[in-house]
Amino acid sequence: MTAPLPVKNGVGPTRLRIPDDGPWPTIAAFVADRFAHIREAELLRRFDDGEIVGVDGAPIDPHLPLRAHEFLWYYRELPDEALLPHREQILHVDDDLIVIDKPHFLPTTPGGRYLRESALVRLRIRLDNPDIIPIHRLDRPTAGLVMFSARPATRGAYQSLFERRRVTKVYEAVSKIPDADEPTVGGRALPLTHRSHIYRPRDANGHGLRVAIDDHREPNSETVIDGIGAGVSAAGRSVLHTRLHPRTGRMHQLRVHLASLGIPILGDRWYPELLPEAPDDPSLPLQLLARELAFTDPLSGAERRFVSTLRLSEAPA
Repeated sequence: MTAPLPVKNGVGPTRLRIPDDGPWPTIAAFVADRFAHIREAELLRRFDDGEIVGVDGAPIDPHLPLRAHEFLWYYRELPDEALLPHREQILHVDDDLIVIDKPHFLPTTPGGRYLRESALVRLRIRLDNPDIIPIHRLDRPTAGLVMFSARPATRGAYQSLFERRRVTKVYEAVSKIPDADEPTVGGRALPLTHRSHIYRPRDANGHGLRVAIDDHREPNSETVIDGIGAGVSAAGRSVLHTRLHPRTGRMHQLRVHLASLGIPILGDRWYPELLPEAPDDPSLPLQLLARELAFTDPLSGAERRFVSTLRLSEAPA
């Protein structure tokens, strides 16, 4: 759906679906309940000032019933957003494509408590281009290569590369192991190909943060795991450094695959066990890096390959 509001200060508008029915007599009542952390007077001011609009871009009357609109659009505001010290590095820019090295802890796109402090918003402001859109994403804890489209006219050509699995991706990971002299991966020698069925369990409200593996279902994910080396990290840990070739792109695939093989990625607070939420730990970021992206350019036909300049801090010294 095309947004009816323009990008403002690097930030695009957000869409919210309005339910067909419910305990709310008006759209304003629903919005006030949905955003209970915002004072009702402030929400009504936004309606009165025309900051909350429908799909046609016209301001929404807050006193209308729910069924009057299916969606509304608005700009998120995070006045107390903390500045992140982690800076992205631009590796490539042309008329159509932007490639960056994303550091650990920087979100690819706005979400949660991060809005302006995201790679997308930073790039739009830095390059003065509101049309920039990510072609794919990395989780906030993961570092490495991310590609962005620079203009709508050619965006679909690059997005289709990922949809049709025409992009070769190479990741690196560092896992803690009992003995650096005799590294094992589930009792199997490297390289190995690991397949499993990944799914996302959901609670009664339809939410699900993590994925799980069902050993009784047909595999829908595949990762080739190769060894780079084993040894002792700078922090004194016995570690295994691996190169990962995902042949599918399931949510959290690499993290859950390595955890299921008994070599969970260092710094992973979600797999194999979900740990309590805690502040970011710069001394031990998630040891997962998107190292390479390679593909045939859909516009020029040229072979393109990008390599991250970052390294994992816990790789064997």
